[in-house]
Amino acid sequence: MDVIERIDFLMKERNWSDYKLSMESGLSSSTIANIHRRHTIPSIPTLEAICNAFGITLSQFFNENYSYVQLNKEQQELFHVWISLTEKQKKLIADLIHEFK
Repeated sequence: MDVIERIDFLMKERNWSDYKLSMESGLSSSTIANIHRRHTIPSIPTLEAICNAFGITLSQFFNENYSYVQLNKEQQELFHVWISLTEKQKKLIADLIHEFK
């Protein structure tokens, strides 16, 4: 499956229109239209924005067999903060979370 087919698949899976993808990703409608109508392969930053809208990583996007969980907005925000933390900060937070078990 190529990149555009994968985007189409993920959109159909969610019953999203081009407009919905544009709104969720923060990309312009013309950018989304160019991907579909002109078969323009998105740049990495554009593809990252699309993946963020779908609640998946780039790795998940390219791994068709990967079973993923759709993240809600709150979980997406937490994930984006998490990836910006240092390893020490991640360990502290993980330890704190384990204390709640």
